[in-house]
Amino acid sequence: MQTAVRPDLTRTLLAILITMGLIVGSAWTLLPFLSALAWATTIVVATWPVMLGVERRLGGRRALATTVMTLLILVIFIVPFSLAVAVLLQASIEGVEIVRAVTRDGLPDAPAWLTALPWIGPRLAMKWQELVAGGPEGVAEALRPFVLASASWILAMTGGFGIIVVHFLLTVILAAALYSNGEVAANGMRMFAYRLGKERGERTLVLAGQALRGVALGVVVTALVQTVIAGIALWLAGIPRVGLLVAAMLVLCVAQLGPLPVLVPVVVWLFWSGSVGWGIALAIVTVIVAVTDNVLKPVLIRRGVDLPLPLIIGGVIGGLIGFGVVGLFLGPILLAVTYTLLKEWVREGQPADS
Repeated sequence: MQTAVRPDLTRTLLAILITMGLIVGSAWTLLPFLSALAWATTIVVATWPVMLGVERRLGGRRALATTVMTLLILVIFIVPFSLAVAVLLQASIEGVEIVRAVTRDGLPDAPAWLTALPWIGPRLAMKWQELVAGGPEGVAEALRPFVLASASWILAMTGGFGIIVVHFLLTVILAAALYSNGEVAANGMRMFAYRLGKERGERTLVLAGQALRGVALGVVVTALVQTVIAGIALWLAGIPRVGLLVAAMLVLCVAQLGPLPVLVPVVVWLFWSGSVGWGIALAIVTVIVAVTDNVLKPVLIRRGVDLPLPLIIGGVIGGLIGFGVVGLFLGPILLAVTYTLLKEWVREGQPADS
């Protein structure tokens, strides 16, 4: 009679605890790099076909292709970032000069266009005249809370820019490492996915990469196209502060809010100021840009992954709300993988066709 082998529960429990401790410790150690690693992985996966094309044109030299792609990332990110900083600095300098002049000379009388505004114009004009009656001292007293808040905001933004620069440089370094060893990293992830779920795990990993590439094409490229078209139209119409408006439109388009919150007020302003021709032209461009989002984005997303479009768009918006900017890509991946696994699980439970 054989004696039943009793499992060593203590050893099993200790092995689980040690494994969990190693995982938690490793994650805690890598926590400062996780955000940069997520962005680097997103960039590399989305641009990997471009990387392979550059490598072929350079005769198969991976190091040179990695250098070219890294420089391309630097140009794509640094140029818009530098322009945004320049616009903010210029606006800050002009704002300081305006505040200095107002606190020295006082406010002029309320402009006619302010009084002519519907609904709120008379009330704003009355408040304006109250400040005029108070003289420079009254204006300075009214602006003091806003000046303090602005100073705090500028200080926070200065530190924020420093953090962004460090985060960006780390992202570029990690992206360069992934470009140079992309196949090794991909094979490692495939082996890990296969070890977890066999063929299904490997298919899930491939689906996640396809969803990431499709969202990057659909969201980012569509946002760039919309912003470029609208920005050229604003420049031709002679709208002031075009750089600031273009930066705002790009952020809104990436956030899936579209350029209409910027373009519609500008169109209304053109009609109100008497520039009917430019108002009509910009209204037509606004319609074209709005339609572009509904036409170009589905086509580009479907090139990456064949999934229901509402699922992808819902993942983009929900991911942005739940996880921030990186959620633009994380949200669709989570929904796409969950949807596919759930669909396969339901199909496996159905009776076979006779």
